Amino acid sequence: MSVLTRDEAQTRARLLDVHRYEIALDLTRGDETFDSRTVIRFTARADADTFVELKPAELRSATLDGQPLDTGTLADNRLPLQGLTAGEHELRIDAAMRYSRTGEGMHRFTDPSDGETYVYTQLFMDDVQRVFAAFDQPDLKAVFDLKVTAPESWSVLANGITTREEDGTWRAAATPLISTYLVAVAAGPWYSVRTEHRGLPFGIHCRRSLAPHLDADADELLEVTRQCFDRYHEKFEEPYPFDSYDQAFVPEFNAGAMENPGLVTFRDEFVYRSAVTDTQRQTRAMVIAHEMAHMWFGDLVTLRWWDDIWLNESFAEYMGYQTLTEATRFTDTWTDFGVARKAWGYDADQRPSTHPVAPEAVDDTASALLNFDGISYAKGASALRQLVAWLGEKDFLAGINTHFARHRFGNATLADFIDSLAGATDRDVHAWADSWLRTTGVDTLTPRLDQADDGTYSLTVDHDGSRPHRIAVGLYDQNLADETTLTLRERLDLDVPQTAPQPLGKRPALLLLNDGDLTYAKVRFDAESFETVRGALCGLPEPLTRAVVWNALRDAVRDGHLPATAYLEAARAHLPQETDLALAEGVLAFASAHVADRYLPVSDRPAALAILTHTCRDLIRRTEDGSHPGLRLIAVRHFIDAAAHPDTIAAWLADGTVPGGPELDPELRWRILGRLAVLGAVDERAIAEELDRDPSATGREGAARCRAALPDPAAKSRAWEAMFATDDLSNYLFTATAQGFWQPEQADLVEEYVDRYWTDAPAVAARRGPAIATAAGRWAFPRHAVSADTLSRGEQCLREADPIPALRRRLVDELDDLGRALRIREA
Repeated sequence: MSVLTRDEAQTRARLLDVHRYEIALDLTRGDETFDSRTVIRFTARADADTFVELKPAELRSATLDGQPLDTGTLADNRLPLQGLTAGEHELRIDAAMRYSRTGEGMHRFTDPSDGETYVYTQLFMDDVQRVFAAFDQPDLKAVFDLKVTAPESWSVLANGITTREEDGTWRAAATPLISTYLVAVAAGPWYSVRTEHRGLPFGIHCRRSLAPHLDADADELLEVTRQCFDRYHEKFEEPYPFDSYDQAFVPEFNAGAMENPGLVTFRDEFVYRSAVTDTQRQTRAMVIAHEMAHMWFGDLVTLRWWDDIWLNESFAEYMGYQTLTEATRFTDTWTDFGVARKAWGYDADQRPSTHPVAPEAVDDTASALLNFDGISYAKGASALRQLVAWLGEKDFLAGINTHFARHRFGNATLADFIDSLAGATDRDVHAWADSWLRTTGVDTLTPRLDQADDGTYSLTVDHDGSRPHRIAVGLYDQNLADETTLTLRERLDLDVPQTAPQPLGKRPALLLLNDGDLTYAKVRFDAESFETVRGALCGLPEPLTRAVVWNALRDAVRDGHLPATAYLEAARAHLPQETDLALAEGVLAFASAHVADRYLPVSDRPAALAILTHTCRDLIRRTEDGSHPGLRLIAVRHFIDAAAHPDTIAAWLADGTVPGGPELDPELRWRILGRLAVLGAVDERAIAEELDRDPSATGREGAARCRAALPDPAAKSRAWEAMFATDDLSNYLFTATAQGFWQPEQADLVEEYVDRYWTDAPAVAARRGPAIATAAGRWAFPRHAVSADTLSRGEQCLREADPIPALRRRLVDELDDLGRALRIREA
């Protein structure tokens, strides 16, 4: 398949002005393909040749201005349009298109709970070509007029309000000018909850089998939607630019959500079937806020080319967290951001694949797809948070509103945004952008305390890096009555680099750089502060402060400055007193997935798991009074995952409850069964019985995960063949199988597959495309096999196997992480 290059897009944008698409989709043509008929009206500014993109199962006909085109000239995904003359043109395409099972293009899913079928589009980057013919680049915006023929029992959702016509077809109201990748359709027997807000139709939609669960959360979902909608209208002068706001929770969705104008699609795991923590509810609310921010950042004003994806994602990420904090009951969102999202950015920024938030040039769409990562989301949002701290929110919002006014329903670049911002302030935002958006890597800030002759101290921050930082410095003293409790003495505002040392007065027990987490940098401790942290971390009064400390410990482990066992000791000492859900979850996740499973030698893993289970058991005991159900749920989940012996969790499964609660819902039952499978304490019969009990899509994924986890050569062979030979697994079932396959306890059993991975993964990626390639690189990678031989074989694969870009990027990242784990083990 040909990928679109930046140069080709610029050439075509100079040539064409695309006015309107008329698209007719027929979804009644069977299980494998659907019909797609497209009329594109456009103007050529000069005599020239160009091309239109599509990926059909069959191209039946193509006409340009009434004259037939040779369908045989379609090569890969391009149909040449030769001999165009300056002026108005009409292109007509009639094709059959394939349904997808990988979440790309028009995805088709049949619900095993009730046999109902649903389809939805995910047209991001270049997947619109799987659904209809298009001049597929973000700066050729057009009006889209959509008509859909669907089975009688279905309803159809789209970017605009849809109505059913007398002939049974559905027509969507024509869109304003939007980019091709933002067109959306979702069709099926949806269960819908509809309302109206500020004169606009609002709706939330899901599969019928999830209806009771959507009903249970409908009030919360709609309340968050209304609160964010109102808050954005207080921030932004430009009103919401589309005719309705639908949110559809769709099956087997690859991303968290997609910002289609007027029809946001979410992964339907956000319709909770089982108990969740309040942090999980906050995450869902943040995604709602994030996608709504895209209605302005990305949909109203769209990047010109993919080198400016930060103009979409960094802004939506920052606005999602900030607006949620301002407008909803979730007022502590930045703690979760610091623990979960920021670590994602830090890790990505220290790998060979790092890139600037706003790279100078992205050569083609395949390269652009790789940059939807922790840098474009978390680092970019962190940079914006630092910008607001430096600039002030008033000037920041003034610049944004100027940007919207100048570029509404158009396209813009980094230079355009910085010009808009510069008009709202006297500060040198161009220099700020060069320092923060055009550079790579993570700065490190280290405190140095010097004592004067009079006994007072001053602070100098040693700065390893190039970016300016505006930070708060927290000075904490120990409580005389309880040395495990710390009291904030003062927070100092500090600009780094400094012009002079910062006076402190008496030495604090703990000096914490970046208290409040307003910048993006690794921070270190002076020796005395580190000793205070070891003894009194849980005594810090604010969750966000504790998050900064835990992140500093995490970074120190990853950089080889702190033994991995010291992190476990800190978790054992302080987590039993923790009250913040995001912190408890983040610390336990890092301690298990990274410290126990990768950073410690194999011989030390049993002791690490024992520390984790003891810590979780303490949390479970502490929450027996029902005062912290979310904390208890987190502890129960991680106790299950770390269980080295089956007896306790098998008893929970047999009883259907954890003593003192919670009762086992489907998520906990599958989690226990998965761990018992790893430990060899269940068999295929038990898995089949559980699937009979829960025949849902999630149940099928749970069964696939359990079957792949069984410590049996035949089970491993079947799972491997399903992933890498048959090509029958959907994207979600592939992921579930991969998640179950590799287990540290089964290293000897799966040793032969480590070597097979380097040939089979590139092959399946080439056959099945980017979504499966990403899953194969992320979930099917043998992360447990931390050895020099694994690293050598992986590097050989990169040199010789020529993996497609999506897999290559994942392998580069995973191999770098593996190399880091090796260095930590050696240290």
